[in-house]
Amino acid sequence: MENLVAILIFLPFILALFPALISNEKARGLAVYIGGAVVAVLAAATAFCWFADGTTMVFDLPGTEIIDRVILAGDFILMFIIVWLSVKHHKTVISLLSIVQTFLVAWAECFGPKVSAGEHIRLDWLSFIMILIIGVIGVAIGVYAVGYMRGYQEHHTDVKDRRRFFFAMIFLFYGAMFGLVTSMNIIWLYFFWEITSVCSFLLIGYTGTKEAIDNSFRALWMNLLGGLAIAVAIVYAIYMEGTLNLYDIIENGRNAGVLIPVGMFAFAALTKSAQFPFSGWLLGAMVAPTPSSALLHSATMVKAGVYMLLRLSIAMNGNYVGQMVYIIGGFTFFAASLLAISQSDGKKVLAYSTISNLGLITACAGVGFEETAWAAIFLIIFHAVSKSMLFQCVGAIENTTGSRDIEDMQGLAVRFPKLAFILMVGIAGMFLAPFGMLVSKWAALKAFVNAPSTLMVLFIVFGSSTTMFYWTKWFAKILGLHEKRGKDLTQLNEYISMYFHAVLLILLCVGFPFLSRHVIEPLMVDMYGVSSPVITDGNIAIMVIMICAIFVVPCINYLLTKKVKDKPVIVYMGGANVGDNKNFIDSAGEEKELTVSNWYMTEWFGEKKIFRPSVAFGTLILVVFMCVIIGGAF
Repeated sequence: MENLVAILIFLPFILALFPALISNEKARGLAVYIGGAVVAVLAAATAFCWFADGTTMVFDLPGTEIIDRVILAGDFILMFIIVWLSVKHHKTVISLLSIVQTFLVAWAECFGPKVSAGEHIRLDWLSFIMILIIGVIGVAIGVYAVGYMRGYQEHHTDVKDRRRFFFAMIFLFYGAMFGLVTSMNIIWLYFFWEITSVCSFLLIGYTGTKEAIDNSFRALWMNLLGGLAIAVAIVYAIYMEGTLNLYDIIENGRNAGVLIPVGMFAFAALTKSAQFPFSGWLLGAMVAPTPSSALLHSATMVKAGVYMLLRLSIAMNGNYVGQMVYIIGGFTFFAASLLAISQSDGKKVLAYSTISNLGLITACAGVGFEETAWAAIFLIIFHAVSKSMLFQCVGAIENTTGSRDIEDMQGLAVRFPKLAFILMVGIAGMFLAPFGMLVSKWAALKAFVNAPSTLMVLFIVFGSSTTMFYWTKWFAKILGLHEKRGKDLTQLNEYISMYFHAVLLILLCVGFPFLSRHVIEPLMVDMYGVSSPVITDGNIAIMVIMICAIFVVPCINYLLTKKVKDKPVIVYMGGANVGDNKNFIDSAGEEKELTVSNWYMTEWFGEKKIFRPSVAFGTLILVVFMCVIIGGAF
């Protein structure tokens, strides 16, 4: 097992060299396919070899001493990259964050008290789930990216072709995430954490425009704040607790009330998971090509944040760290869902939806009850599949139609039935009862009512209502009137990835009782020592039947529309139709154009009205609670 995990973590770093060095487009695409297949097989093999035993494994990798030195050198390499790019783009102040945290970690590791490092790797139920998400969803995004990036470069001739760099970053992400979710040594965890920050920074700035550079540095400094918090936690753990083991820190927080390192790790997780006041970096990431967005939102980056919060969950139950986390998470869930109402840009709706759902996961982790942890795990799984598929589909729609505006998706069900089918399945997976997302929200609501936590109940009730509102608007637009069928420019490998996601989502929805009983409940036993079914067998049977019935809608729509011949039907338009279903003669005899659009309520829910106050509120909560947490230790 030790050798398999070592290969899983470090082979993607080697595989990143192949697309980086291959200039021929077809050969590079083949290298990405083969490399992705190798990563997926390794992830599946690691996960299922562990699953055969199903017990927590703690061990060291071969050559741990050498890896320790390589990681220390890697910290400085990452620092030099950040300093060089910061100076190059006149953002020198940002580099100070990297310098401070790198020297803090290096000083504590080299000159601090000598502590037993213990084992470095841990495999358990949570790492099992995360390995599959990274290896399956992440690799599928890589497959999609080959075709998408070809079309992207053809449409964006003003953007320098840096696809070799792009695919190399994707493989670096794979390796960093595998290392992060399996590391129990906080020095190793910090190193992999920083790689994800640097990779996301480089991917967001892919186009090289001023907007892309500014947004990439915004993501960088916000995530470096989280890295600095982890560096402080490392120093505290070495000097005050005498440990480098994450699980010792968790146990000390749970049993002895040592909250400073727990609070610092939680702070870092809030930055990585884009909670208010740090949501701006994930919104800025929308300037990157769509595969970057899908990767950041579903399989990597933000999932690192919520993964860390779930690790800390049992140590946050009933204390100030947990209160800070669940208030910020609950507020983010509600505020981001309000902001999504005012957006017509499809990718921006998905971005706010991601922030909102991450807020709910964060809140569940912060509360720290068994039921909320159960809900959070399901949210992570369903969100990873749904959001990856939705980002890919919106990217394909943009390459085909030249727009990702929701208003331009009118009648998509007939114009591009295959894309509409995928989009409808993804949207259904996000908000239609009783899909996994709704099951998870129900479980969270039940737990908050039992807590009791009136504030969280209000956040979930109103946040879920607004969520349903913006998804319904989009869903209805797809099924609206149409003009004619268009030419679909989507590549075969893009469809392979999207259909794979659609089938996987359907299988997860139908098979969630099995998933709950054989994966999530053992995870609850691992975390809490006990596990009781959150949903009864009777309710599960009803939900499975409803799920199967709901999926009939997009399937029937697809079957009915894929062979429909374009035949214009003259419709009533409140006046005499001139024959094109676009214009009509009104009662005064004047010709007018018919316009139909959704109501986005920007005067109430626009970014100018809500975003800055949300950032201010998140900052206030964060500062107050961090002061209380730090002050309580002295």
